Amino acid sequence: MQWLYERTLDNSARFVLGTVGDNPLVCFGVNPSTAEPNRLDHTIQGVSKVAVRNGYDSFIMLNVYPQRATDPNCLHSAADPTLKSENERQISTLVRGRKLTLWAAWGALIDKRRFLPLLLKDILDLPELAASEWVSRGAVSRDGHPHHPLYVKKTATFESFSVARYR
Repeated sequence: MQWLYERTLDNSARFVLGTVGDNPLVCFGVNPSTAEPNRLDHTIQGVSKVAVRNGYDSFIMLNVYPQRATDPNCLHSAADPTLKSENERQISTLVRGRKLTLWAAWGALIDKRRFLPLLLKDILDLPELAASEWVSRGAVSRDGHPHHPLYVKKTATFESFSVARYR
């Protein structure tokens, strides 16, 4: 298995974690935790299993904000513009205008900081994502957000997901 792994030199932020393949499932969370190649956390293990069960040959985990934080309450109080810019560059380079399945999985954590929905809007506006299809698993939350991978039943299926409310 060949890994995709992009992070800052000091490991305080992670932009990309996944495996190499021709047909990846691309999952978008809010922010990364401690997972890295060959040391996956429960979220990434779940994403990998969902990819296999649904016929994808690989998976890629991306995030709205790349700061590593095991506790979302520890996220920066304001977005770091350098991290924002590099995150968007990494996403654009990875997707490259390909028609991919993008799994919206940020959950209600998107409301944890005021800047997160703004960052998501900028990501959604990247021209490289225009050909891709957004999906979610299971019913959306009461607030209309797609659920985090850990909070969806294993039997849940992918459904088309409109990102229009985030634009």
